[in-house]
Amino acid sequence: MTYRSHADLGGQDVRDAIVQEAEGDVFHAPWEPRVMALVVAMGPTGLSNIDMNRAARETLPNYRDLSYYEIWLAALEKLALQNGVLSESPPPPKRVLHAVDVMAAIKQGWPVSRPAASPARFSLGDRVRTVQREPPHHTRLPGYARGKVGVIEKIHGAHVFPDTNAHGMGETPQWLYTVAFDEKELWGETAPLQCSIVSVDAFEPYLEPA
Repeated sequence: MTYRSHADLGGQDVRDAIVQEAEGDVFHAPWEPRVMALVVAMGPTGLSNIDMNRAARETLPNYRDLSYYEIWLAALEKLALQNGVLSESPPPPKRVLHAVDVMAAIKQGWPVSRPAASPARFSLGDRVRTVQREPPHHTRLPGYARGKVGVIEKIHGAHVFPDTNAHGMGETPQWLYTVAFDEKELWGETAPLQCSIVSVDAFEPYLEPA
């Protein structure tokens, strides 16, 4: 079965106008904060991790027709079904997040920095080319930045690798870089400003020497 992300919309025309919302306008209906609470509560149970959540969301066939929190809810239902949470004999949770612990858990977050297993392959200022292939799994490399040449702008250390973590294949930490691309490298001569630099955070397996 072919993996398809319906969320990789960068560089594509959209059918509707993009409406800018007011700063701090987080929720639009009473049920939306409840969905956010469900997602936060389900995290410690071991149902999924952040990359599994993203993979479940982006593969929803009606992704583009759903609102932000509708996507969250549909993905949560999808993961719950896949993991037997809604069955008559659901698996026991690894941890229950009680109400008194919620704010502390949110403030602490879920760090993804990890020790590096090997030295970084690239250095600041190196010219690199992103891989051209479309992977058959979740990835954090956007389609518009594949097969493009850029320059290593920053090195962030090793982090959990989403491409494996999203599919239960382990964290397999990888070096993470910020790669700077000339606007024309990404969009060609149709680039709107002809003078901008676009920075993309890219994991080492996405890159090769240019």
